[in-house]
Amino acid sequence: MRKLLLSALTAASLALLPQSAAQAAKEEVVLGLSQDRVAITATFDGSEILIFGAVKREAPIPSKHPLEVIVTVSGPAPAVMVRRKEKKLGIWVNTDSVLVDSAPAFYAVATSGPFAQVLSDTEDLRFRVSIERAIRSVGAAMHIRGAQDFADAVVRIREKNGLYSLRENTVAVDEQTLFRTAIEMPADLTEGDYETRIFLTRGGEVVSSYETTIDVRKVGLERFLYSLSREQPFIYGLMSLAIAIAAGWGASAAFSLLRNR
Repeated sequence: MRKLLLSALTAASLALLPQSAAQAAKEEVVLGLSQDRVAITATFDGSEILIFGAVKREAPIPSKHPLEVIVTVSGPAPAVMVRRKEKKLGIWVNTDSVLVDSAPAFYAVATSGPFAQVLSDTEDLRFRVSIERAIRSVGAAMHIRGAQDFADAVVRIREKNGLYSLRENTVAVDEQTLFRTAIEMPADLTEGDYETRIFLTRGGEVVSSYETTIDVRKVGLERFLYSLSREQPFIYGLMSLAIAIAAGWGASAAFSLLRNR
């Protein structure tokens, strides 16, 4: 009798699970990329990545909240040393410095609606989606005033250079099932793996997420020179010096020939 009662209670508790939790398990992202590899060459002037996909469901589309989609593309995130300059005795000098622990070299956020409507602040804090939350700075000394200003400076400078961007209302969602957007990547990309994340949200809450990577690498002569400068700096320096001497000698010989004519 007790076993039967326990089984009945367990079944009842499963039936009373919140609908949002059940829904989160019934909506999944099926993703596609126009390209998952970007080759940086001498003539590279940027690239556009088309990100598209669909929502796989095991139940009818909920009618309570419309489906929203957020797409983020994040480049390598090394630590960045940020210094503050102040004018002392008529000279600009470096004063305080803060090591920003993690700052993506490139970060783009595309949404299907206004950011504040498609993602709640709690979920943003949890998944670190917004540009401000993608920057992590925890190493500031206690005596440094306005430590957050250093992270804000990184965001401001990279937004000005087109490396950080928030693109609201740029994800098209059709029939709450198909979605697509295009992310423009600038010419001065940092080599590495670019993490791509897709979030499905309803009422500001994340119901499903998906992650993949875009490989950004130098190729050809650029790749050879880059690898040589990192792995064999002495040989790279000698080669650079030899090229400079040869170029100078060639230019001098050409001018002498033209002058004698």
